[in-house]
Amino acid sequence: MSDADCTHNCNSCGESCAVRQEGPKSFLEPLHADSSVKKVIGIVSGKGGVGKSLVTTMMSVRMKAKGYKTAILDADITGPSIPKAFGLSDAGVGMAQNGLMIPATTATGIEVMSANLILDHETDPVIWRGPVIAGTVKQFWQQTLWQDIDYMFVDMPPGTGDVPLTVFQSLPLDGIMIVTSPQELVSMIVAKAVNMAKKMNIPILGLVENMSYLNCPDCGKKIAVFGESHIDQVAKEHKLPVLAKIPIEPKIAAAVDGGTVEYLDAPWLDAAVVAAEKA
Repeated sequence: MSDADCTHNCNSCGESCAVRQEGPKSFLEPLHADSSVKKVIGIVSGKGGVGKSLVTTMMSVRMKAKGYKTAILDADITGPSIPKAFGLSDAGVGMAQNGLMIPATTATGIEVMSANLILDHETDPVIWRGPVIAGTVKQFWQQTLWQDIDYMFVDMPPGTGDVPLTVFQSLPLDGIMIVTSPQELVSMIVAKAVNMAKKMNIPILGLVENMSYLNCPDCGKKIAVFGESHIDQVAKEHKLPVLAKIPIEPKIAAAVDGGTVEYLDAPWLDAAVVAAEKA
């Protein structure tokens, strides 16, 4: 078939032309030559309000405590909560001599890049359309000076829309962790996230359940505030490990609200840390 006769629709064509022989195009965006990131872990949720950003912050803190240099790319552009959790509300972003943005650095040395660091005020809304938001995520990856990062955690927006798709296609993810909660509809929501990851050939490291239970302060009994957990059944159905069951703890909320999350002890994530190290 000549170039003039080509319809550019390979699905309806049986010719073995040069375009078909090149194989599927990669959409991975190259990291800047002055940056270095060894492993990238995405933190995903099928719906909002389940604690995805909390897991992102705590995972970066736990990995930092083990001696790794960690960073967070806050891809939740319209709901960027990461800077507040670390007390970086007024930190801002610097510029390097090579033109790259310099991420903010937390008290213990975790590098953070987030939309709230480039806004005039942290309460300013991000009223951007999908393509602009997706482009911003790529800029955070390519145009930020990430220096010798061992583990980067990407806080993704909920769902399966533009930005999660951009992250799955553009960043070299070594794996994702899916965050959920104990509600009855968890099975359907988790299935959506699992199926999207499988379609994109992204390894799933396991499931993390937030707000799993409340420890009674008097008797120590575990109270299922949001109903009995279904995470074990869901994990078995998808042949995935349960990496953590995070309780409802007032000290967690206090640490996030007070910007001191990196001083919070999070022993519930020990298995998740091991999974990240094996990714």
